[in-house]
Amino acid sequence: MTMPAVETAPDAPQPHGDDLWWRSAVIYQVYVRSFADANGDGTGDLAGVRERLPYLAALGVDAIWFTPWYPSPLADGGYDVADYRDIHPAFGTLRDAELLIADALRLGIRTIVDIVPNHVSSEHPWFREALAAGPGAPERERFWFHPGKGAGGAEMPTGWVSNFQGETWTRTENPDGTPGEWYLHLFTPEQPDLNWNHPDVRREHEDILRFWFDRGVAGVRIDSAGLLIKDPTLPEVPERPAPGQHPTEDRDEVHEVYRTWRRIADSYAGARVLVGEVWVPDAKRFADYLRPDEMHTAFNFDFMSRAWDASELRTSIDLMLDAHAPVGAPSTWVLSNHDVTRPVTRYGREDSTFAFAKKRFGTPTDLELGTRRARAAALLTAALPGSLYIYQGDELGLPEVELPRELLQDPMHFRSEGVDPGRDGCRVPMPWSGDASPFGFGPDGASADPWLPQPTDWAARTVEAQEADPGSMLHLYREALRIRRAEPSLGDGRLRWLDAAAGVLAFARGDVVNVTNLSDAPVDLPVHEELLLASAPLVGDRLPPDSTAWLRVRPEPSRSRPDAP
Repeated sequence: MTMPAVETAPDAPQPHGDDLWWRSAVIYQVYVRSFADANGDGTGDLAGVRERLPYLAALGVDAIWFTPWYPSPLADGGYDVADYRDIHPAFGTLRDAELLIADALRLGIRTIVDIVPNHVSSEHPWFREALAAGPGAPERERFWFHPGKGAGGAEMPTGWVSNFQGETWTRTENPDGTPGEWYLHLFTPEQPDLNWNHPDVRREHEDILRFWFDRGVAGVRIDSAGLLIKDPTLPEVPERPAPGQHPTEDRDEVHEVYRTWRRIADSYAGARVLVGEVWVPDAKRFADYLRPDEMHTAFNFDFMSRAWDASELRTSIDLMLDAHAPVGAPSTWVLSNHDVTRPVTRYGREDSTFAFAKKRFGTPTDLELGTRRARAAALLTAALPGSLYIYQGDELGLPEVELPRELLQDPMHFRSEGVDPGRDGCRVPMPWSGDASPFGFGPDGASADPWLPQPTDWAARTVEAQEADPGSMLHLYREALRIRRAEPSLGDGRLRWLDAAAGVLAFARGDVVNVTNLSDAPVDLPVHEELLLASAPLVGDRLPPDSTAWLRVRPEPSRSRPDAP
């Protein structure tokens, strides 16, 4: 049965103003557990976020995206949700969330919450009921319970491989102690997949959307958005599946789910946006999620997976702008998130691409080089057409932290049999002030150790230290977002490529020109009236390697290629 909805908060705020805000928005990702700790227990919380809202307003963001803040056993960092209508006790209460949404909105900052529709926690009431009910019970129809193959059903129903590596089926035990059915989990065994062919599942998530829209959130980020629908015949994955024919990914039927969700979002005053986490390599199939009656935007993972190379990055920019053009949606630009090696570290490696399968302990990194490139990349992405996502701490230039193995918690590490260091290294708590841990993460003089240890050399990377340094990464981000907000041609709109030397990306956004030098030598800048911002000091009048400059130019007709949408 569908779980009962909670009454709407009487003072739920309503998102204000421009219904197209999401097309140009700067959205800041908060990983609550690691952002700010108000009560000193070593874990970030919503009260800590409320205290730091002025910092986010000063940074210049338009919205905050919160990774899951719901009750959860935290088997996968909160993406194993036990209750979608409450807040994890370590983070606060539902009332804390309502106050945070309202406080942020008063500062002009909207809230986006994370929805995880593919699976729930194994501690979710539905799954506990399903286990207790036994084989053939209606409660099991909300999930993917299935008899095994082979003698006594001892073999898994399929050979599907998990997104977290390893097996995708776990066998249950019957009440009499005998081996029972298997259940599907594309991620960890603590995250059983829901059966989206069941009407209860669809109604429940539609009610969850309304629950949070009623509390004033401006949008939802949809985790693993392409995985909801499975082929009920449970075929094996073909060697080369045709579009829409993979048994668990990007099936055509998933689009009806998002058309229904879009109708719900559009029924509310003010734009309530749907943002998809869509890992689909085919550009046309990716764009299908962004048709006018489905999602508003989706994460562009292609750009952040590319090497620090002018040809690679231009190919990615053109690919994504061309993919979005037919459906009229803006692209999103993302350098990292809570799942990805931080840019300062990634760009300082010999192989600066990103893929989960390549992550290894002890990969050599040149942090000075990585920081220089991350500064250049920050300006490059902020100049591209569409919306911009910033993961907490990237504005401080935080590196990936290689933690001791005994402190790792991420299931990706354990399911890789210890080969993959996992994602905890980008989730280390934020440094705010002071010379030693917890670096202002918790209250002065009354803080437990942070839930993951901070490096001892982070004193120079704190917010306090960087606010005092005009050349810091924080100052660069603040100035970039200030200019981006002030310049009408930045944000959503058109891009015009300009002729440039090998290894250089140059494009115009109205009378603002972005030049990014990815070559190994300084390059001349085009004729300009004003240098608006640069990621590194110029060498005379030339832009050094691994740097970006924003220039004001005199508007004039261009002879380069026509504007790209």
